[in-house]
Amino acid sequence: MSTNNYWLKNGLINILQNGLTVVIAIVSLYLLLRITNTEDYGTWVLFLSVVSIIEVSRNGLTQEAIVKFLSTANQEEQKDITTAALFINFLMTVIISIVLLAIAPWLGEIWKSDQLSHMISLYIVIFFISGVLNLLNCVEQANLHFTGVFYSNICRQLLFLTYISFCYFTQRQASLKILTYVQILSVLFALAIAAFHTAKYFRYAKKLNFIWVKKLFHFGKYSFGVSLSAILASSIDQMMLGNLISKSASASFNIAVRITNLTDIPTNAMATIMFPQSAIKANTGGKDAIKYLYEKSVGVVLALLIPAIALMYLLSDFTIHLLAGNKYENVIPLLKVTLLYCFFAPYGRQCGTILTSDGRTKFNFYMVIVFAVSIITFNYIFIKQFGIIGAAYGTLLSTIISFVVSQIYLNKLYNINALNPLIYAYKFYGEFYHKYIKKTAA
Repeated sequence: MSTNNYWLKNGLINILQNGLTVVIAIVSLYLLLRITNTEDYGTWVLFLSVVSIIEVSRNGLTQEAIVKFLSTANQEEQKDITTAALFINFLMTVIISIVLLAIAPWLGEIWKSDQLSHMISLYIVIFFISGVLNLLNCVEQANLHFTGVFYSNICRQLLFLTYISFCYFTQRQASLKILTYVQILSVLFALAIAAFHTAKYFRYAKKLNFIWVKKLFHFGKYSFGVSLSAILASSIDQMMLGNLISKSASASFNIAVRITNLTDIPTNAMATIMFPQSAIKANTGGKDAIKYLYEKSVGVVLALLIPAIALMYLLSDFTIHLLAGNKYENVIPLLKVTLLYCFFAPYGRQCGTILTSDGRTKFNFYMVIVFAVSIITFNYIFIKQFGIIGAAYGTLLSTIISFVVSQIYLNKLYNINALNPLIYAYKFYGEFYHKYIKKTAA
């Protein structure tokens, strides 16, 4: 596949996937808010926070390592890498599942929810299935294809949407227990789709090669720390609100975050297609190639992101009333603050992608640890002082600090300039006009 076709085809696939993902998530949110009360929705938010932490942290140990090593390995090495990844994945799933079962009752107590501990125990079934699903998606991504990832993720979300639509149109109150069972069913269907699309790329060895186990583990241990800290950082505000104020407070904050996630579409799409390419560039192109790749990719994302942030900020009142109704009026000021995080998201996401592909996962690990600790500290102080909106203030301050530190490091390492992406963003509009709009009109 040519370079231009790679970026065009897979860029469109990933933007479409992320776009559909967010659209489905917003429709699901609209329906879910109307078939649950604030307490139940708050419980669901806390449940998703917990399971997101265990999913992302487990996947973080092998996900980026698989893509990095498979994308440059020969066929024999690919077999050993895949088998080693399966072994690590299964071992981590068992260990985390045991820990999760042990702490589930405690989590139910601190958030004052009897349902929560049972839902977490049920999720162990999903956890084992999703481990295999994630591995299949990584194998396909390492081979520079994303179709199976697209269809499996969309299928998983559509099945969940189907159930809550049924509840909404039949005017039934959604059962949190049944919602968890629907999650199990959806991940099974997603696994079948991923297996179909990845079968031609999936190669495994019958004998475990411990050399590759060590390589994947030593590379992935920092990615594991990064993933765990990152998801903690993105969830801790909602979890702290659930404990310090109420489950309803978590529900309100989650709505603002879910709407803000609309801006993640271009960021996530660019990061997904850029990682295997940046892994190759790191081996062949040197620092200048990495500098250009980072600044250009962040610039393109900012060009798409800045108008979206401005529009969502102006329409924040209308958006909340349309999506959540009058019972979540307190979300409006929260949304106006959480939207400010979005400007920094492409810088941080692409920083992690570049450093990981260049084998510099240790800095990522330390950076995200600092970020997570600062979020916990500032959130605790600001929630106590300002209430729900204090969580937004605390996260924003932590994001700005993380941005400054990471840009100083990138400048020292690759001579990256934080202002250059803004220049690329400005140029993007002219290039897009001349290459596509003017050319089409002519």
